[in-house]
Amino acid sequence: MRNWRCPRGELDVVAWHDGVLVVCEVKARRTTNFGHPFEAITPLKMQRLRRATAAFVAARPSPLPRVSEIRFDAASVIGARVEVRTGVA
Repeated sequence: MRNWRCPRGELDVVAWHDGVLVVCEVKARRTTNFGHPFEAITPLKMQRLRRATAAFVAARPSPLPRVSEIRFDAASVIGARVEVRTGVA
């Protein structure tokens, strides 16, 4: 699932991997002239992601499995280059 929105924020990518709910924040830039995309994932942004994830878990459709573990990942897109970091928070 992608771009789930609620009043608490937006989740870019929400997925299940080996029984773990994975929330991935995606940051894209054409170049690094204004900094690396990962630099835009600040502690405040992570706090917002956690709040939006809590809202997602509370409102998720019933066929989804029970959430026992959550992992936050981040993806950086610079031009056509993609880098993913798992377990960023």
